[in-house]
Amino acid sequence: MLRMEHVHKTFSPGTPDEKKALIDFSLTVAEGDFVSIIGANGAGKSTLFNAICGSFAVDSGRILLDGRNVTMMPEHHRARMIGRLFQDPMRGTAPDMSIEENLALAAGEGGWLSRVSGKDRKAFRERLSLLGMGLEDRMRQPVGLLSGGQRQALTLLMATYHAPKVLLLDEHTAALDPGTAEKVLALTRSIVEENRITCLMITHNMQSALDLGNRTLMMDQGRIIYDVSGGERKGLTIGDLTDRFRQLSGRKLDNDRMLLTKA
Repeated sequence: MLRMEHVHKTFSPGTPDEKKALIDFSLTVAEGDFVSIIGANGAGKSTLFNAICGSFAVDSGRILLDGRNVTMMPEHHRARMIGRLFQDPMRGTAPDMSIEENLALAAGEGGWLSRVSGKDRKAFRERLSLLGMGLEDRMRQPVGLLSGGQRQALTLLMATYHAPKVLLLDEHTAALDPGTAEKVLALTRSIVEENRITCLMITHNMQSALDLGNRTLMMDQGRIIYDVSGGERKGLTIGDLTDRFRQLSGRKLDNDRMLLTKA
């Protein structure tokens, strides 16, 4: 379970560039929850993920993971418990290393597998075959030669090789063409559900925010302004979401990316 209690984060405090990115932010995510997160640019979505990962120290509040206070834990220690995918398919893998070598990095608990056995290779092939992209027959190929979709699928496989306590998906399909994005989202759903991974996904695709997972959060100006799940969420439409944003924020949703990615 992930729990955030009254977290505050302000960038450049006391200067003309001061930005309150998270304001008295509290959130509880139960084990196995798959939460989609939407909001306009500057709402605090990526700041939220950076706070969870420990990319910076929060100003105040607490962050707990499975009851353990990780608020002051260094980022590299949290990385053992938290998987993360970014929008850029080039992040999350080593491009000059082969597919097999990248998987060896993911497979080693606490470090790289210095020696890959025949048993390891068989396990790699089995996992790669689940992607349906033929990568199991290209394990010696450098990752830098893969397409964006192939690389993002491999990154997802690596991030979940040992099921993390929390998986953070930071617009991980935004840079892909629609067909490839759909395949990666289907793979995401399959891996998360099969392994019951607690997952938070930032997306600008409002339909994906309603279709994937069991809960949707809407953020604005460093706060959660709407939190919906269950039967209420099931009946929502994209129009309902834009109406809720206008009602709760007092503004129209003017994010072009969100308005253009409705399906």
